[in-house]
Amino acid sequence: MLVIRVDLVEEIVAHARRDHPREACGQLFGAADGGRAMRYVPMTNADEADEQYDNFRFDPDEQLRVHLDAQSRGEEVVAVVHSHTGMPRRLPEGRRQSEAYPSAKDVRFMGLQPDVHFVIVALDGPDAETELRSFLLGGHGEVVEDEVTIGPGGTYGG
Repeated sequence: MLVIRVDLVEEIVAHARRDHPREACGQLFGAADGGRAMRYVPMTNADEADEQYDNFRFDPDEQLRVHLDAQSRGEEVVAVVHSHTGMPRRLPEGRRQSEAYPSAKDVRFMGLQPDVHFVIVALDGPDAETELRSFLLGGHGEVVEDEVTIGPGGTYGG
């Protein structure tokens, strides 16, 4: 189970709305002994494709700075976060375009950090309702949805 404070969920959704139609991306950090998300760090989508908005990529220099800062705070990555925006996607057959479900590229990326949650926020427009879901890779490389609990501070309503 992934536990995220409501204010962090609100930050994630606000970031996704600001960056729409590009995919927003960032990371959730928490105490190295926990697994509870305590801080959201929005990051720059370094994907250079001007005509396609259906990808994200962390800038390596920014990612290094963010990770060194987290390490100095005694934190570790709890989740990689990004949005799906309803733009053309490479999703499994039968899934709607903006669904909060990992694409084939997302699954390959998840394989780099199989114990890190992969949070996806889907929204079809900057003012649209959102869907937030979390995934992990199972023992055989399969995508497994993990429960998301919104922690103290209220409940998130999309």
